[in-house]
Amino acid sequence: MDEMLQDFLTEASELLSDVDNKLVELEKRPGDAKLLNDIFRGFHTIKGGAGFLNLTSMVDLCHLTENLFDKLRRNELALNASIMDAILEATGVVRLMFDELQRGGQPPAASAALLARLRAVTSGEAASEPAPAPAAKPAPSDAVAAAPANEAPPPSGEPDWNAFYNAVTQLPPQAPARGDVRPYGRRASDDPTAEDPQTGRRTTDRVAVAQRETTIRIDTSRLDQVLTLSGELGLAKNRLTCLRQDIVSGRSDPEVMRDIDEAVNQLDLVVGDLQRAVMKTRMQPIGRLFQKYPRMARDLARSLGKEVELILEGEDTELDRAMIDDLADPLIHLVRNAVDHGVEPAADRAASGKPARSTVRLTACQEGDHVAIEIRDDGRGMNPEVLRRKAVEKGLIDADAANRLDANQSLHLVFLPGFSTKDQVSSISGRGVGMDVVKTGIEKLNGRIEIQSEMGVGTLFRISLPLTLAILPVLVVKHGAQPFAVPLGMVHEIITLDPKSIQRVGGRATIVVRDQVLAVRSLSALLGWASEGTPQYGVLMQCASSAFVLAVDDYVGREDVVIKPLTDIKPEGVAGATLSGDGSVILVLDIEPLLKNAGEEAPEAFAAA
Repeated sequence: MDEMLQDFLTEASELLSDVDNKLVELEKRPGDAKLLNDIFRGFHTIKGGAGFLNLTSMVDLCHLTENLFDKLRRNELALNASIMDAILEATGVVRLMFDELQRGGQPPAASAALLARLRAVTSGEAASEPAPAPAAKPAPSDAVAAAPANEAPPPSGEPDWNAFYNAVTQLPPQAPARGDVRPYGRRASDDPTAEDPQTGRRTTDRVAVAQRETTIRIDTSRLDQVLTLSGELGLAKNRLTCLRQDIVSGRSDPEVMRDIDEAVNQLDLVVGDLQRAVMKTRMQPIGRLFQKYPRMARDLARSLGKEVELILEGEDTELDRAMIDDLADPLIHLVRNAVDHGVEPAADRAASGKPARSTVRLTACQEGDHVAIEIRDDGRGMNPEVLRRKAVEKGLIDADAANRLDANQSLHLVFLPGFSTKDQVSSISGRGVGMDVVKTGIEKLNGRIEIQSEMGVGTLFRISLPLTLAILPVLVVKHGAQPFAVPLGMVHEIITLDPKSIQRVGGRATIVVRDQVLAVRSLSALLGWASEGTPQYGVLMQCASSAFVLAVDDYVGREDVVIKPLTDIKPEGVAGATLSGDGSVILVLDIEPLLKNAGEEAPEAFAAA
């Protein structure tokens, strides 16, 4: 039964997301009969699955909503704002019922007010407006800290789905903090602060594990390819076994060595193909993530009194499933930020000659071995001067540091912890945590984020991510005889270092590369190791908003490695380790922490011996 429930939740959640997106489209094209029929069929399927599992409260709510859909598609009712609000409120409560089922609870019945509202609009009567939203909840990252340790249970009586919806939607989708919001109808044994007597794990930990899906859908053709390649791998193994027996028997003529070379080359090709085929089984279309956002953007825009259309592009672009899950929270913040901060109110847009309805575009495309995701709005843009002033006012940087920033570096101030341009804290923004969460989340995925903005035109956030985290392309460099690896996504090019070309600018070691002045940092200084001579090569690297040259003794070249975490110890600046072809250990460096902890480097450090 548990397996059937999980299958139902997976499929029904996808169906409900599709229904939500089509409802947003229906609001723009209320006369589209095909769209309305698709919505009706999707909701009917959800009701059927709920009925099979004896989820009575969900069936009752779905049935009333389905009756409304039926009258709309038979043209017995005309879609209006009151009907749309009732439908969206109902779909929101159904999603919360899914969440409660995912946590192992039994969803209570929908509120009598919502059921009465659905009956009223279905019969053509004027429905009362939904209850006003409760007091604003903390913004996502603050909700965890602000949640009281021993929150009192809600008063008995009818469940306040409105308050529950507000609380849940203000929290990150997969955060354990969601357990801090006690849903109505939860059993006493599901106290988020209680520990499981068998495992010692808190309920919130079980919730977080349950919320992360561990299954994926794979095209059978991809599995067929893996099976074929595994068969070829077996043939290559058999060939090498035969050649080994020839060598053991004393046969070592040139023909045997040539056969070994051919077998090893064939094995190399098969292993490479198999590796790529297995990676493809983990790839999923990013559209499964994008489809959650149109409804969210619509509801947020309406609460702010704005007209916003979220346009999705590149939904077929594939990305590693694990990365899609971890990308959800950063994208939520960016879309909400575009609607709240980027887009102006309709009156301001009209005054500047813009259409009342603003556009936010969420796009994805594959560029080589990376995926680019863009969030672009046509709003007011970002003013670098204002950003610098706010950062100084909040004590995040000093005035001298602010004056040294150029326009592009000033835009990246929004990623500082605690930065916000809002003077008033609301349930949506103002606490200075959203963009910090975005930057941290993207960096965890070995990605980078860039900002482009033009006053009066709009703002673009561009995220670049590797296709998968299972295999990381790196550049192997050397300090003396010790190899290290740096992420290839940060590397632009390699140059030969001439000590005479390194100059002192503001007391720092710098070099001019194609008319651009770049700081020079030696690998030995970043590691805190003694220098073993003058670095011979410079690796041009892009880290966050700044570029620099990493001075190294030598470099080996590019390799695709599987990173293994270091157990028991986690040196700062080391992301993990991998093995080279000769069996030696290579440490994979985490550059940003190394840069933060290293002091400035004088040009004398690069003087020829």
